[in-house]
Amino acid sequence: MRKMLATSDQQNVARAFIDARAGKTPLTVYPGAMPQTMADAYAIQDSAIALDGRRVGGWKVGRIPPELVARYGGNRLTGPIFTDEIVGSADPVMPVYADGFAAAEAEILLCFGEVGTRDYDIDSVRECIADVRTGIEIASSPFPEINRHGPAVTASDYGNNKGLILGPSIADWQDADLIRMPVEMAIDGETVGAATMETMLDGPFGSALFLIGVLRARGIAIPPGTWVSAGAITGIHEIRPGQRAEALFDGKIRVGCSIKSY
Repeated sequence: MRKMLATSDQQNVARAFIDARAGKTPLTVYPGAMPQTMADAYAIQDSAIALDGRRVGGWKVGRIPPELVARYGGNRLTGPIFTDEIVGSADPVMPVYADGFAAAEAEILLCFGEVGTRDYDIDSVRECIADVRTGIEIASSPFPEINRHGPAVTASDYGNNKGLILGPSIADWQDADLIRMPVEMAIDGETVGAATMETMLDGPFGSALFLIGVLRARGIAIPPGTWVSAGAITGIHEIRPGQRAEALFDGKIRVGCSIKSY
């Protein structure tokens, strides 16, 4: 993918999303022409990151539906996770846009060590991973229809990200069978999804490999300590302020949070 500079219209879209997020105001319509390609989406995203000014501490990776892969030229998308929205405390309270879109997703989180400039494949990419944790991604956008207009629209607003909860590390992850690890997600104590990472394309390390490629194409560095939220394992589970989400990994590792209005 070739990096594109944002047009003035794309910069206006980026600014509208930043203003809506800062003002906690919903966007009843998309604030401009909807991006039709991932390059267009990332041009908006890059403009928004520059305007925002906060430090990026990680990236979420999401799946593009199979029926849209040919149209958008790939099977994944990404969006920034800002450092001030990465939470390591136990059972935090996470804010969402109550009048926008909000969801919680059980995810495996990878932490990059030194990535460098070498080329990687699905096996060797493990060599630049320093830690693997359990966690929950909070997806939220002031645009309620963010997921209804295709992956480019989703990517254009930070990939629909609003935070990341760092759960416990997975011991001996280098030898663990992560792909077959059972994962469950519950909302207010009721199970809403259960799956393994066998449904996630080539798994969390495939997400890391994808991210290295797309960020290099965009000229974005990957400093050590950068997190990768590798993709929703049990699905995208919509959630409301006042509710509680809890993910259970391998039948023994729990990661939970409560949701409040932003």
